[in-house]
Amino acid sequence: MGKKFEAAVKQIDKPAYTLGDAMPLIKKVSFAKFDEMVDVSIRLGVDPKHADQMVRGTVVLPHGLGKTLRVIAIASGDKVREAREAGADEVGGDDLVQKIQGGWLEFDAVVATPDMMKSVGRLGKVLGPRGLMPNPKTGTVTMDVTRAVRELKAGKVEFRVDKTGIIHCAVGKVSFDAAKLAENAQALIASVVKAKPATAKGKYVKSIVVSSTMGPGVTIDPATVEAA
Repeated sequence: MGKKFEAAVKQIDKPAYTLGDAMPLIKKVSFAKFDEMVDVSIRLGVDPKHADQMVRGTVVLPHGLGKTLRVIAIASGDKVREAREAGADEVGGDDLVQKIQGGWLEFDAVVATPDMMKSVGRLGKVLGPRGLMPNPKTGTVTMDVTRAVRELKAGKVEFRVDKTGIIHCAVGKVSFDAAKLAENAQALIASVVKAKPATAKGKYVKSIVVSSTMGPGVTIDPATVEAA
């Protein structure tokens, strides 16, 4: 453990914080020479091995992520024009599928119309491991490409519980105003709570930790978030 990290840890003097108190602290103890991302980790009382306890969804962060996503749309007919007008960085049909098959991966999110999913399915091995496969549950397989592209550009993020029962999601950058980071984190946590499976038993939100990319974790009192 480096000296800067140790010094940062010493400034965390409470067992748990509210989001409002944690974000200024995260900014204060940040020591990296780049603008770190601020991440929220939420441990849930679910067993992701059971399909009916899988927690996933999306949330439009009120203040975005501090970076504009490169969004592509795989569509046909009038939807090609709609996607372009909505601000998609690249739009196409089978030609775009072939381009991706050829190794082109300069994008952060993919929107597809349902009629193109047969072609998009061929990209499963490429997009799947990167978490980029369009999915109706996250609103990225849709006929409303205008809304899908605009939401992604505005700061829509996807969350998904991992096999250990934890959701990891970025909510902004250290350079953000602390209040905006807290609001983004609150929006994420509220969406995760809303996505609680009916089959989840016992305590749902077990713990919440906020940290910057290189910094130590700051524990959040779940009760203060759930009350808000």
